[in-house]
Amino acid sequence: MALQIYNSLTRKKEPFVPVHPGIVGMYVCGPTVYGHAHLGHAKSYVSFDVVARWLRQSGFRVRYVQNITDVGHLTDDADEGEDKISRQARIEKTDPMEIAQYYTRSFYDDMDRLGVERPNIAPTATGHIPEQIALIEELLKKGHAYEVNGNVYYSVGSFPEYGKLSGRTDQEALQSGTRVETRSEKRHPSDFALWKKAEEGHLMQWRSPWGMGYPGWHVECSAMSMKYLGDTVDIHGGGMENKFPHHECEIAQSEAATGKPYVRYWMHNNMVTVGGIKMGKSLKNSVNLKDLFRTTDPMVIRFFILQSHYRSPLDFSEATIHASSSGLEKMRDTRKRLLQAVPGIGIFDADEFRMKFGDAMDDDFNTPLAVSVLFEFSKTVNSALDKPEGLSSEALSDAVAFLDTFAGTVLGIIAPAGEPTALTEAKSGKALEKVVALLLDMRSEARRNRDFTLSDRIRNELLEAGIEVQDTRDGASWSLKAES
Repeated sequence: MALQIYNSLTRKKEPFVPVHPGIVGMYVCGPTVYGHAHLGHAKSYVSFDVVARWLRQSGFRVRYVQNITDVGHLTDDADEGEDKISRQARIEKTDPMEIAQYYTRSFYDDMDRLGVERPNIAPTATGHIPEQIALIEELLKKGHAYEVNGNVYYSVGSFPEYGKLSGRTDQEALQSGTRVETRSEKRHPSDFALWKKAEEGHLMQWRSPWGMGYPGWHVECSAMSMKYLGDTVDIHGGGMENKFPHHECEIAQSEAATGKPYVRYWMHNNMVTVGGIKMGKSLKNSVNLKDLFRTTDPMVIRFFILQSHYRSPLDFSEATIHASSSGLEKMRDTRKRLLQAVPGIGIFDADEFRMKFGDAMDDDFNTPLAVSVLFEFSKTVNSALDKPEGLSSEALSDAVAFLDTFAGTVLGIIAPAGEPTALTEAKSGKALEKVVALLLDMRSEARRNRDFTLSDRIRNELLEAGIEVQDTRDGASWSLKAES
């Protein structure tokens, strides 16, 4: 079957037809880097990693763009509150850019351990201020925006289709706008900020035609996606929580500026729950990936995520993680048994499983069904290996190639031959964490004893070894230094 994608805009599955034959432009909203990554990040980026992998496996050339939000995302996700990164910098008594750089490195470290391949392009909001200013100027010129006292707002009333993605009416948008403190200078409460005037002392600000300030959260994704992928993007992904207002605002400002459809296929992944309750920092049930990796192989986490469809909620519990660990180990054992088997004369054809796996992935990237095909394959192969005739060398090679392609290259849960397994890497990671934790305890004791020479020596030697130490209000934390 041809690839079908559930389009959040039309609310139905549609055959996938990119703008340019054989080429896919894919944009996924990246993290706002003011804290360590959690399980919700893992679900999103593992899911879209597999989307990109399957598209490439299907013969498409994919340009995958995933941004880093390092300015403009305010604490209430609208136009009021404090910039999340500036707020974290104030808490940790450091510079906002240091916060952004530190947590960006931390994010990629966690994604690497989950086997998430890096995007082709990873633009930052601060690195694309000119592009955002140019987009705002275009919207002003076309009458879709207005400037008041150094702030620039998008006029929602100028775009009649506002709400077509989320299904929220203009009246609902109005009510949403009035639930937070809104600026009286707005013409309409649901209008949103494209550019914010910097308050006195604000560390992150740039020159613009409207004075010193910084961009709103929504404008960065439009500016960067269209710069690298063109006016119409094939696939735009993100979490369901971003449908409104973020993605709705992206559509309005992009289509108003270009007069063209902004995105052909909108994809939204569902949330993570813990014991059936939505995961969130405010509920104090957020699962930090670094904490999780201390006890769990990252590949088990990846496998756990892929056993749930990207559009379905993912419920985290010790029982589900244990089941995923057992299931992945059985799959690894099957591959190991195939590699160690003595060739016999038995015949085995993996083509039926290739077809089933392909059909599952072509049905809106149905990874739970694809995983069930792998388990069916594993059971069939093990039964064949149990028979006296075993499997011929050709059959063994075919079976290993199947696992390496579909469990390895596509789903990313089994390392190709010759590469260290994720379990080995996880064990090495646990040993490293214990050693670093011991050194940080020694450093803390040295600081308490005012032995700053020893304290600085430990920090500097860890840095020389590629480990950066960050002192926070809650104590010292560390991350692997990004490669230059």
